[in-house]
Amino acid sequence: MNALIKLELTRALRNKKFLFFSVLYPAILFLIFAGSTGADDKVDGTGLTVATYLMVSMASFGALTAVLMGNSERIAKERESGWVRQLRLTPLPGRGYVLAKTASAAVVSLPSIVVVFLAAVAVKHVHLDAWQWLALTGVIWAGSLVFAALGVAIGYLASGDAVRPITMIVYFGLSILGGLWMPSTTFPRFLQDIAKWLPTHAYAALGRAIEQSQAPHAADVAVLAVYFVLFAGGAAWLYRKDTLKA
Repeated sequence: MNALIKLELTRALRNKKFLFFSVLYPAILFLIFAGSTGADDKVDGTGLTVATYLMVSMASFGALTAVLMGNSERIAKERESGWVRQLRLTPLPGRGYVLAKTASAAVVSLPSIVVVFLAAVAVKHVHLDAWQWLALTGVIWAGSLVFAALGVAIGYLASGDAVRPITMIVYFGLSILGGLWMPSTTFPRFLQDIAKWLPTHAYAALGRAIEQSQAPHAADVAVLAVYFVLFAGGAAWLYRKDTLKA
């Protein structure tokens, strides 16, 4: 399995288009969204400056991009090309393929988080305590596993032709409605009510709690935990179904 992880990492790092959208694109969006705001401008109801608020949003968005887009399309296309079927003929255990995909995506997601943080410090002069930087990195990185599981599920659910539109709808829907592109407090009331139940909203809320020097809300942790169980369970079921079909 280690050899497959190394292969997946090499392929991901050679894919310049994927690296741009997963590593540089979130930082560019942060600079665009936060560029016109003043250092003291704050998001209503949070006590956080706009730059600090958006930093967590875009770091979360970058990690989401790396694990969701990276997993779903590759798995669907490799199933269709017969690569997954060939791997089943090797000593690699069935779960090894999924673990290799998840591990490689998780490694790529870390630079996307760090680059957003560096942009926030260098351009918008965001300052946090050392423990907050470490906690933010760990929480956002670990939380991305929820969406890695979703990427695996989509990859086993969709065909090679259908995977991209399905992934894009899920990707932008979760990002926008979850409040990653703009504060959910600006939404109409009915959209705010929907956002509270989305994994992306809970995901970013964990990071914002750390910025406010608070413990994460139990409701946000519970929402993420439930979604992880659903996505991971769905991925496991779809994987077994695909194995039996093959």
